[in-house]
Amino acid sequence: MLGRLYGLRGGFGALTLGRVALLATIPLGLMLYLSMRLPWRFTRYRLTNRRVLVEEGVNPTVRQFVDLSGFDAIDVQVEPGQEWFAAGDLVFRRGAVGVLRLAGVSRPEAFRRTCLETRQSFTAVEALRSDAYARR
Repeated sequence: MLGRLYGLRGGFGALTLGRVALLATIPLGLMLYLSMRLPWRFTRYRLTNRRVLVEEGVNPTVRQFVDLSGFDAIDVQVEPGQEWFAAGDLVFRRGAVGVLRLAGVSRPEAFRRTCLETRQSFTAVEALRSDAYARR
């Protein structure tokens, strides 16, 4: 909601409605930001050499994951208001079925490319490994 409000372009020169709204909602934005930084609210997305993880808490516990071989495409969905924050949602798909959704990823296109490159490397290594076992 705040991103949509901040993106309003009406106004005169540098004084736009979005910038006035930004100044007016600084206390609200600060409270929302600090509430996300509470120890039990930490959420982290992590890419390893085998899977993509969603971890929560100070001592990270895995809430969701998808193996690198468990998806074949990643869609970037930018919801209204997310473009102001340069954020978006990543939807990992296997065929037409979504297997994992990462909400509010900062700079989602860069993370999408990194995930796809890691998946490509993983599948190439797995193919070589299965070839080596087949030859034995």
